[in-house]
Amino acid sequence: MHALIVDDFQIPTFHAVEIPRPEPTVNQVLVRIKASGVNPLDSKIRTGKAPHAKPVLPVVLGTDLAGVVEAVGQDVTAFKVGDEVYGLTGGVGGLQGSLAEFAAVDPDLLAKKPTNLNMRDAAALPLVFLTAWEGLVDRANVRADQTVLILGGSGGVGHIAVQIAKARGAQVFATASVAKHDLVRQLGAVPIDRNTAIAQIMETFTDGHGFDVVYDTVGGSILDDAFQAVSNYGHVVSSYGWGEHSLMTLSRKAATYSGVFVLLPLLTGEGRAHHGEILRQATRLAEAGQLRPVVDPRQFTLNTALAAHEAVEQGTAVVKIVIAL
Repeated sequence: MHALIVDDFQIPTFHAVEIPRPEPTVNQVLVRIKASGVNPLDSKIRTGKAPHAKPVLPVVLGTDLAGVVEAVGQDVTAFKVGDEVYGLTGGVGGLQGSLAEFAAVDPDLLAKKPTNLNMRDAAALPLVFLTAWEGLVDRANVRADQTVLILGGSGGVGHIAVQIAKARGAQVFATASVAKHDLVRQLGAVPIDRNTAIAQIMETFTDGHGFDVVYDTVGGSILDDAFQAVSNYGHVVSSYGWGEHSLMTLSRKAATYSGVFVLLPLLTGEGRAHHGEILRQATRLAEAGQLRPVVDPRQFTLNTALAAHEAVEQGTAVVKIVIAL
């Protein structure tokens, strides 16, 4: 089968190769890949900046996929040949990624694709939806009587977090550049200029009390802002809690902090079935008209995969980039 590999992080480019088509084990499904979602993580792995993803060279990158089940192992009952599926299935920890024609994957990591989304849209969802859901629902249990602030509300995780919180009935606010305010508003949140001081945001939108739930999708000093913005007994969630931070502000509010590391099930095998469960919730929300990924209109293929990665690296992506196979 056709595939792209990276075999040297010091020379971070793709090589087009022919490799054997994988054969599914008794507990796997073989997916004919139709689209591969691109996340910042993918380009960081390619350039050797994501050792936490534990890539094994040579590596076929691509964490997200959407495609059609081509074959099923004899012990698999959840899927059948011809099912359209999507999931966060590889590209890390020695698992083959989605920049290839086929992948043999753990069915626990998959869900049936929303019937109202095409393959490109479906491939844009898994990593960002799982990251947003694990933070807002699994950790913070966001609900209808709460105020939620998404820091970085127009990014990949952020624009999905806005929609999840909105679907659960919360009052949602999101920071973004002024140019992205219309997008944030269309997704269901009150847009806030990302350059506005956190104290002013709290005063304007919560009378100084803070937000019940704050999701930091940016990290660094923005996580410190999240600690300041949360209410007493509130909950801060971050998908970028990798630096050093003082917990004093958070502790004096008796607030909670939760980190999200969406790769853990792929790297350890623990919690994979829950990923499939979460994606079934994504399917339900999408088919109910409460979830839609924003996908860059540019068309990328395996031949132009490097340009797709560079668009993410250079910040020119319109939220999510997808590579079609």
